[in-house]
Amino acid sequence: VQLVESGGGLVQPGGSLRLSCAASGFTFSSYDMNWYRQPPEKERELVATITDEGGAINYADSVKGRFTISRDNAKNTVYLQMNSLKPEDTAVYYCYFRAWADYRPRDYWGQGTQVTVSS
Repeated sequence: VQLVESGGGLVQPGGSLRLSCAASGFTFSSYDMNWYRQPPEKERELVATITDEGGAINYADSVKGRFTISRDNAKNTVYLQMNSLKPEDTAVYYCYFRAWADYRPRDYWGQGTQVTVSS
Protein backbone atom coordinates (compact mmCIF):
# COMPACT_ATOMS: atom_id res chain seq x y z
CA VAL A 1 0.00 0.00 0.00
CA GLN A 2 1.30 3.40 -0.94
CA LEU A 3 -0.08 6.92 -0.66
CA VAL A 4 1.94 9.68 -2.29
CA GLU A 5 0.93 13.31 -1.80
CA SER A 6 2.02 16.13 -4.06
CA GLY A 7 1.13 19.71 -4.86
CA GLY A 8 2.21 21.50 -1.72
CA GLY A 9 4.29 24.64 -1.68
CA LEU A 10 4.51 28.28 -0.69
CA VAL A 11 1.53 30.46 -1.53
CA GLN A 12 0.43 33.96 -0.58
CA PRO A 13 -2.69 34.53 1.52
CA GLY A 14 -5.76 34.38 -0.68
CA GLY A 15 -4.06 32.03 -3.10
CA SER A 16 -4.89 28.50 -4.16
CA LEU A 17 -3.25 25.10 -4.26
CA ARG A 18 -4.39 21.69 -5.40
CA LEU A 19 -3.08 18.68 -3.54
CA SER A 20 -3.09 15.20 -5.01
CA CYS A 21 -2.74 11.82 -3.35
CA ALA A 22 -1.88 8.94 -5.66
CA ALA A 23 -2.82 5.57 -4.21
CA SER A 24 -1.55 2.12 -5.09
CA GLY A 25 -1.46 -1.40 -3.72
CA PHE A 26 -5.10 -1.66 -2.73
CA THR A 27 -8.60 -1.36 -4.17
CA PHE A 28 -8.86 2.41 -3.99
CA SER A 29 -12.53 2.58 -4.95
CA SER A 30 -13.53 0.50 -1.91
CA TYR A 31 -12.34 2.94 0.72
CA ASP A 32 -13.32 6.29 2.14
CA MET A 33 -10.40 8.68 1.84
CA ASN A 34 -9.34 11.55 4.06
CA TRP A 35 -7.10 14.56 4.18
CA TYR A 36 -5.53 15.49 7.51
CA ARG A 37 -3.16 18.30 8.37
CA GLN A 38 -0.71 19.02 11.14
CA PRO A 39 0.14 22.67 11.78
CA PRO A 40 3.47 23.49 13.42
CA GLU A 41 3.54 22.40 17.07
CA LYS A 42 -0.08 21.29 16.96
CA GLU A 43 -1.90 17.97 16.74
CA ARG A 44 -2.95 16.41 13.48
CA GLU A 45 -6.53 17.29 12.52
CA LEU A 46 -9.07 16.00 10.04
CA VAL A 47 -9.65 18.36 7.12
CA ALA A 48 -11.99 16.49 4.78
CA THR A 49 -13.46 13.07 4.07
CA ILE A 50 -14.95 11.57 0.92
CA THR A 51 -16.73 8.22 0.77
CA ASP A 52 -15.67 5.41 -1.55
CA GLU A 53 -17.87 6.45 -4.48
CA GLY A 54 -17.79 10.12 -3.62
CA GLY A 55 -21.41 10.17 -2.53
CA ALA A 56 -20.79 11.84 0.80
CA ILE A 57 -18.29 14.53 1.79
CA ASN A 58 -17.51 16.21 5.09
CA TYR A 59 -15.28 19.12 5.98
CA ALA A 60 -13.81 20.63 9.10
CA ASP A 61 -15.60 23.86 9.96
CA SER A 62 -12.36 25.78 9.48
CA VAL A 63 -12.17 24.92 5.76
CA LYS A 64 -15.85 24.81 4.72
CA GLY A 65 -16.52 26.94 1.69
CA ARG A 66 -12.81 27.19 0.83
CA PHE A 67 -11.60 23.60 0.34
CA THR A 68 -13.02 20.93 -1.93
CA ILE A 69 -12.21 17.23 -1.72
CA SER A 70 -12.75 15.03 -4.75
CA ARG A 71 -11.59 11.70 -6.13
CA ASP A 72 -11.04 9.96 -9.42
CA ASN A 73 -11.37 6.23 -8.89
CA ALA A 74 -10.18 5.52 -12.43
CA LYS A 75 -6.90 7.25 -11.56
CA ASN A 76 -6.70 6.03 -7.95
CA THR A 77 -6.28 9.61 -6.84
CA VAL A 78 -7.88 11.87 -4.26
CA TYR A 79 -7.57 15.66 -4.48
CA LEU A 80 -7.87 18.63 -2.19
CA GLN A 81 -8.53 21.95 -3.89
CA MET A 82 -7.67 24.73 -1.46
CA ASN A 83 -8.83 28.27 -2.22
CA SER A 84 -8.70 31.51 -0.25
CA LEU A 85 -5.79 30.18 1.73
CA LYS A 86 -4.98 31.72 5.09
CA PRO A 87 -1.77 31.70 7.14
CA GLU A 88 -3.49 29.37 9.59
CA ASP A 89 -3.79 26.78 6.82
CA THR A 90 -0.02 26.35 7.02
CA ALA A 91 0.59 22.68 7.83
CA VAL A 92 1.84 19.37 6.56
CA TYR A 93 -1.08 17.78 4.71
CA TYR A 94 -1.53 14.00 4.79
CA CYS A 95 -3.62 11.55 2.86
CA TYR A 96 -5.11 8.76 5.03
CA PHE A 97 -7.44 5.79 5.01
CA ARG A 98 -8.33 2.97 7.37
CA ALA A 99 -8.68 -0.65 6.35
CA TRP A 100 -9.96 -3.58 8.40
CA ALA A 101 -8.52 -7.05 8.61
CA ASP A 102 -9.65 -9.74 11.04
CA TYR A 103 -11.77 -7.10 12.78
CA ARG A 104 -8.68 -4.99 13.44
CA PRO A 105 -8.10 -1.51 12.02
CA ARG A 106 -5.04 -0.73 9.97
CA ASP A 107 -4.25 2.91 9.31
CA TYR A 108 -2.38 4.06 6.22
CA TRP A 109 -0.75 7.47 5.88
CA GLY A 110 1.12 9.20 3.12
CA GLN A 111 4.43 10.95 3.73
CA GLY A 112 2.81 14.38 3.75
CA THR A 113 3.23 17.53 1.70
CA GLN A 114 4.08 20.93 3.17
CA VAL A 115 1.74 23.85 2.57
CA THR A 116 2.97 27.26 3.68
CA VAL A 117 0.74 30.31 3.41
CA SER A 118 2.74 33.47 3.86
CA SER A 119 3.34 36.84 2.29
